[in-house]
Amino acid sequence: MGIDASRRRVLGWGGGLLAGLAVPAAATNGTAPAAVASADSSALYARALVLDANVLASIGALLDDDAQALHLRQIRDSGISAIKTTLGGAAGSFEETVADIARAQQLVESLPEMFLKVVHHGDLARAKREGRVALIFSFEAATMLEDRLERIDLFRGLGVRVMQLSYNHASPFGGGCLDAAPSGLSPLGREAVARMNDCGVALDLSHSSALATREGIEASRTPPLITHAGCSAVFEHPRNKRDTELRAMADKGGVVGIYMLPFLTQDSRQPLLADHIAHLEHALHVCGEDHVGIGSDALFFPVDAQDIRDMDRQMRERRLAGTGAPGENRTPYLPDANSPRRLAQVADALLRRGHPPRVVDKVLGANFARAFGDIWGNG
Repeated sequence: MGIDASRRRVLGWGGGLLAGLAVPAAATNGTAPAAVASADSSALYARALVLDANVLASIGALLDDDAQALHLRQIRDSGISAIKTTLGGAAGSFEETVADIARAQQLVESLPEMFLKVVHHGDLARAKREGRVALIFSFEAATMLEDRLERIDLFRGLGVRVMQLSYNHASPFGGGCLDAAPSGLSPLGREAVARMNDCGVALDLSHSSALATREGIEASRTPPLITHAGCSAVFEHPRNKRDTELRAMADKGGVVGIYMLPFLTQDSRQPLLADHIAHLEHALHVCGEDHVGIGSDALFFPVDAQDIRDMDRQMRERRLAGTGAPGENRTPYLPDANSPRRLAQVADALLRRGHPPRVVDKVLGANFARAFGDIWGNG
C-alpha cells in the first residue's frame, strides 16, 4: 500500500480520503482527546505482547524520513511489541517488491537496537523481552507473485511470513472483495494455499471475496487469518466479513484483526473508538475470545491537517487506479484515539466495559502470537 507524503514521508497506511471533506477538529493539531487510562489497564498494557496485525506500510521509508527521530520515538513510546508491515504495496511488481523488502531489511540492520525482523515465532517474545519492535514482513497483494507458485518460497526466503491471494480485485489465485462478479479460489489459488501451508507462510484473506474467503478457510490446513477487517453484522461493507466466515475461520484456529478504517460506519461521519470497540465485541461474541485481535490498518502517527491534504491526493490516485473501496471518503483514523498509543486506549475501553484481563491480553496480541506459532512452528 504505502503513502508517499512529501512533508512527512511516512504516514503508515496505504489509503487516504476523498476530496472536499472538512478537517475533523481532532485532526488539526495531531492530539487525541483521550480518556486517562486506569492503573489496571496501564499495567496490563505494559506487560502484554502488543501486536498490530496491519500497520506501517513500506516501513523502509523510515530510512530517509524527514522526521525520523520523532517517528522512531513515537513507535517506541507506543508500547507495541510487534507490527505486521505491508511490503510491495497494493500492486507492486516483482522488482518493486524486492526493492521494498531490501529497504525494510536495511532499516532493521541500521537500527538493531530498535527493530527485530521476525524469522522465527520466538522472535515475537524475544522482541518483547528485549524492548524492541518485531517486524513481520507481509504482502497484501499478489501482483509480485504473478502466477508463479515458486515465488512463494522465494519471498519466504526473504522473510515474508504473511501473504494474501488478492487485493480487492481478482488475481490469478482468487476473487477480490470489490469484484462486480466475485469469484472463489482458482485451481492455482488452491495450489498456492497448499504451498503456503507447506512452507510456513500465513494465509491472509482480508481482501478476498466472500466466496474466496470461505474456500480459502476450507482449503487451508493451518489457521487462516483475516488480519484487518470489520464485521458485516455491525456495518455492511465489502471489506467487512460475515458471521459465517468469521465462525469458520475461528473453527480452523484463525484470528481476525479488527481495523480502525472508515468502513466501520456509514460514510456520513468519522468512526470513533466506540465504533472500533463495537466491531471488536461482536467478533468476540461470534468467534470467541481466542480468535480476535487488532489489525488497525490506520494511520500510525498522529494525524494533522497536512496529512489530510496529502491523503486527499492519494485517494484521488486510488480512485483513478481502481484500487479504492466504497467509503474511502474519510481519513483512516479515529479522532478520539489519534495517538500511537491508541491500542492502550482499546485495552482501557475493554476493561472498562467489563472484559476480563485475560481477554484483553489475548486481543492485544496473544491470539495472533499463538496463531503465528501454529502456522510457522514454535521455533
